[in-house]
Amino acid sequence: MATEYQDEGSGPVMLFLHGWQDSSRTFDALAGHLSQKWRVIRIDLPGFGRTEMPPLAWNLSDYAAFVATFINKLNLRVAVIAGHSFGGRIVIRGIAKKYFDAEKMILIASAGVAPRRRARNIFLSWGAKVGRAITAVPPFNFWREPLRQRLYRLIGSGYTDAGILASTFARIVAEDLSEDARALAMPTLLIWGARDTETPLADGQRFASLIRASILRVINDAGHFVHQEKPQKVIRILQEFL
Repeated sequence: MATEYQDEGSGPVMLFLHGWQDSSRTFDALAGHLSQKWRVIRIDLPGFGRTEMPPLAWNLSDYAAFVATFINKLNLRVAVIAGHSFGGRIVIRGIAKKYFDAEKMILIASAGVAPRRRARNIFLSWGAKVGRAITAVPPFNFWREPLRQRLYRLIGSGYTDAGILASTFARIVAEDLSEDARALAMPTLLIWGARDTETPLADGQRFASLIRASILRVINDAGHFVHQEKPQKVIRILQEFL
């Protein structure tokens, strides 16, 4: 699979994984500073940026296996692995299930532990199946596309625009990573924006309660893309942790 990635600086390896519908460029501001002392590697995950689309619908473990293959292909010894949102899901699964390893972990507004939304997504998934069955019969098939778009908006903005990755997205958001998080014991930094509406601060607090040796740092005037909105604050927090 043709994979786009950036490799900057020299020193201990710091690997960054971006969020859903994003790319490695989301970390531009952080990489420009951190690459002065670190070898900063950023991947465009399959289906995003300039990396090829997965050959079929993937689940979270497939993405973790992809990252493990990438690490092995470049013969990397990862000192720090960081993930934003969906990238955080991959980090948690990859470390917990031993797809790959690192000395320290950074989760920026990570998705994955949200039981309340998980139950909601299960309900909406059931509703989508019923809707497909009903609208398969004329004249109700006229309403199939409007109903599909309505349900996707309820599930989340990422699903509406997922295109051929829709099945992958549905598989991934259905997974609750609570047990994976409990298995983590390495030094972990959690960075959250207090105004995050995609992965609310309550999710960060939940992670902090599950992951041993974790530290939660909150930036009050930032949202889900805290690393883009307040890069200097995030860099200072990273420096303290590292």
